[in-house]
Amino acid sequence: MNENIENFEKILSYRTKYITVVLEDIYQIHNANSIIRICESFGIQDIHIIENYNQFKFDYDFLLGVSDYMNIIRYNNPRHNNTKKCFDYLKKNDYRVIATSLNENAYNIEEIDISKSKIALVFGTEENGLSQTGKQEADEFVKIPMYGFTQSFNVSVSVGIALSEVMEKLHSSNNVNWELSKIEAQSLKSKWSKF
Repeated sequence: MNENIENFEKILSYRTKYITVVLEDIYQIHNANSIIRICESFGIQDIHIIENYNQFKFDYDFLLGVSDYMNIIRYNNPRHNNTKKCFDYLKKNDYRVIATSLNENAYNIEEIDISKSKIALVFGTEENGLSQTGKQEADEFVKIPMYGFTQSFNVSVSVGIALSEVMEKLHSSNNVNWELSKIEAQSLKSKWSKF
């Protein structure tokens, strides 16, 4: 039991809500579940899942319980514009909504300024990318530089590359308070100890 508690404390020391990931209408089950594992491995505590047209399906055999250690917030009310509802919630909670896009206003992911505010990184559907609402409501746009003929990465690869860049900046920053609060960490430790 003590070994588990020590492991929880180590993992919690890297957990963050300062960066969150938003997935809009991801429909391929292997992408959906790979993204959850990627986010967890980078220490992301909250994932926001928008389901306007496509239901997000969990493969619990593939996830091996990983999703139990995270907060997964779903927006799937058929009577709402779930993208707007999600973005409004994030902005109200002081997140800058930054969408990955090939938009002409997009800047390279390595130029992202993590010190300005908390960040919600948004990734759109595999086939069409971000919805029109997502494009209208996002605060900023980033892109992942590519140097070949291919014009886009698989969405789970994009999440991995983007988080690698952002989390490296976060962990080496001296002026960003990105760690969980003591109350948040204690609450998660109590929850995790029940699994």
